[in-house]
Amino acid sequence: MAEKVAKLGVKREDGYLYFVDKDGDVSRSVMARGGKKGGKTNKVAKAGVKKESGYLYFLDKNGDISRAKMSRGGTKKKKAAKKAVKKVAKKAVKKAVKKVVVKKAAKKACAKKACKKSKKK
Repeated sequence: MAEKVAKLGVKREDGYLYFVDKDGDVSRSVMARGGKKGGKTNKVAKAGVKKESGYLYFLDKNGDISRAKMSRGGTKKKKAAKKAVKKVAKKAVKKAVKKVVVKKAAKKACAKKACKKSKKK
């Protein structure tokens, strides 16, 4: 799933957060613990990796820079769900309109001469 971009072999120490910074180098900072704030960042190794959009860059278990393609599927699922809801709503509106039209038609039919005769009796 992930592909190696640069082999560095960085050795990690406890209590530090390692990451790939905006320059494409490996940096680290002291992790925040128990109300204490984290420390400043220090460069550990220079790699100069040029980042491409759509990829997540990270330090793997061997201490090398790797990247994985980011999944961007969440918005598509939401749109599909909204379309299904709209279709159901449209069908319900059509049924409601048909019922109203049928009731109006029935009243008009009664307004003809046949209804007038039944009222006179």
